[in-house]
Amino acid sequence: MHEPNRAIPAYAEPDWAQVARIPVAECGEALCSLRLAPALRVYPAYRHLGIPEAVEDCLVRREVFERLLRAAAHLPAGLALVVLDGWRPIAVQQHLYRTLETAMALHHPQADAATLQRLTRQFVSPPSRDPQAPSPHLTGGAVDVTLCDVQGRWLDMGSRFDEVGPRSFSAHYESAAADDAAALAIRDRRRLLHDAMLEAGFANLPSEWWHYDYGDQLWAWHRGRPAALYGPTAPPDLEELWRQQLAERFAAPT
Repeated sequence: MHEPNRAIPAYAEPDWAQVARIPVAECGEALCSLRLAPALRVYPAYRHLGIPEAVEDCLVRREVFERLLRAAAHLPAGLALVVLDGWRPIAVQQHLYRTLETAMALHHPQADAATLQRLTRQFVSPPSRDPQAPSPHLTGGAVDVTLCDVQGRWLDMGSRFDEVGPRSFSAHYESAAADDAAALAIRDRRRLLHDAMLEAGFANLPSEWWHYDYGDQLWAWHRGRPAALYGPTAPPDLEELWRQQLAERFAAPT
C-alpha cells in the first residue's frame, strides 16, 4: 500500500512515439456500465456539456470497473470517487481535439503544426481507431475522475476538469508554500486521489490530475509493461448482439 499523503512525482510527459509502438495484445474484455455502481458517483461530463454524440453513461472495461471500486474503497471515510468519463466514441475525440487545436492556434499564432500538436496533445490525444495506436479513451481503459463528499459536493482540486494550463498538471501544487493553507489543501486532495488510483493499479497522465489509465498503451508505458491489454473498442449494437446470439445458437456441433 502507498504511504498516505505521499507526494506526487513530477513525471515527464510521455514519449508519445514510444507509447504508440507498444504492442496491443487485446484481451477481449467487454465494456461495462458504471451507472448502477453504488460505490461510485457517475457524472458523464461531456454529455452534460452538450458535446455531440457524447454518451449518457460512463463505460469502462470490466477490469477497470473492478479497479475503480478498489480505488473508491481506498479513499478515507467521507469522500467518494466521481467518474467523469470513460470510453469515448471517435466523434467525441475528434470534436475535443479539433476544438482545442483551434483554440491553441488562436493563442499561439506563430506556432507550426508540430508545436500545435504537442501543445494540444498534453490535454487531448489525437483521434485514432488504429488497432495498434488508439486514443486512450477509445480503449475503455482510460478514465477521468475527481472527488466529492458524501453529500455530492465536488471538492476543489485546484483547476477545472479539462482546464488547459499548468494548474492541471498533477504535481502543480507540490510546490505550494508552507503558509498557503488553500494550496496545501488542494495538494493533499490530489495526493489522496493519486494514491487511491495508483493503489488500484492505475497510472496517471502527468499533465492531467484527473486522467488515469489501466490496460491501455499509456498504462503499459508508465508501468513498464511489454504490451497493452486493450485496443479500440465500442459497445455492441443490437444488430451485432443478435448476430452473435444466432451464430451461437445455430453453431455446428463439434
